[in-house]
Amino acid sequence: MKILQVTSPHEFEILNVPVPEPGQDEVLMRITAVTTCPQWDLHLRHNEPMFVGHAFHYPYTLGKPGHEAVGRVEAVGEGVSDLKAGDRVCAWRDSGEGHHGCYAQYIAIDAARVIRVPEEYPDEALAPLELAMCVSTCFRMLSDMDAIWDRCFGVCGLGPAGLVGLQMARAEGARKVYGFDFISERRDLAEHLGAAACYDPQDDLSRVFPVRPDRPKLESAVDCVGAKASVEFLMDRTQDVLALFGVQREDYTFSPRHYSGLRLCGYNGHSRESAEYAIDLIARCKLDLSTLVTHKLPLERYGEGVDLLENRQAVKVCFLPWED
Repeated sequence: MKILQVTSPHEFEILNVPVPEPGQDEVLMRITAVTTCPQWDLHLRHNEPMFVGHAFHYPYTLGKPGHEAVGRVEAVGEGVSDLKAGDRVCAWRDSGEGHHGCYAQYIAIDAARVIRVPEEYPDEALAPLELAMCVSTCFRMLSDMDAIWDRCFGVCGLGPAGLVGLQMARAEGARKVYGFDFISERRDLAEHLGAAACYDPQDDLSRVFPVRPDRPKLESAVDCVGAKASVEFLMDRTQDVLALFGVQREDYTFSPRHYSGLRLCGYNGHSRESAEYAIDLIARCKLDLSTLVTHKLPLERYGEGVDLLENRQAVKVCFLPWED
């Protein structure tokens, strides 16, 4: 079978290796599509740690960093009783360090890390489920805090996670959703997906979005960037709850001007319940993951796909392991 290996920064190979056998509690998944995770793909390309204390080692694990995949169960290992050959499934949780990734034609994966998905949707509408699961965790938490319904809601960072978050805010009944991003094409896409309006955060927005100590217009918000400037931009413009989804790589400053009611909440971890939540939104036509996929390429053109991400010409690239 074909499998990708990143051999060094900016370099990769497509290798031919034997198809794995599913072990105890595993399934063999035939991968029909896998989407990029721009953070992982770009940080791996430049050997930049993903977070504090992290380091990449080359050659990188076979098939990594691919983890957003859809396909079918080809075979099941001992101990698997709730899945069978032919089931259409998505990988909803990365297998972690030391396990092969999904930039491949097949993967042997823990059965608990895949989930059945509907038959009627194209691959690109399902492959990014793992990302949707992650974002769902934030939105389930915000919903439990009664921080979305009938609220003026902000989303900073209109990359893949922000575009998912925008759709989830609308699905949970936000009164209006506003987006913020430097890239005009992403602002346009967010408005197409239902944002009331989108803005470049570098512009002077003080008349539209008053800054503390004035009363902010946004009642709740989510940051999908993780940068200090992005988070503090929303801290200054959000009345009540700000969810921090973007990976934190530096300290944020909570100042006296934020004391009057601003609450911050972090990420609460992966869960199958969050994957099920995302699948339910897809089935109810409240979440369209296919809108994230701007390009489709065979796996052999991995480098071209990452170029598109780096040049901000793509939101997500969908790789097709069985196409030449």
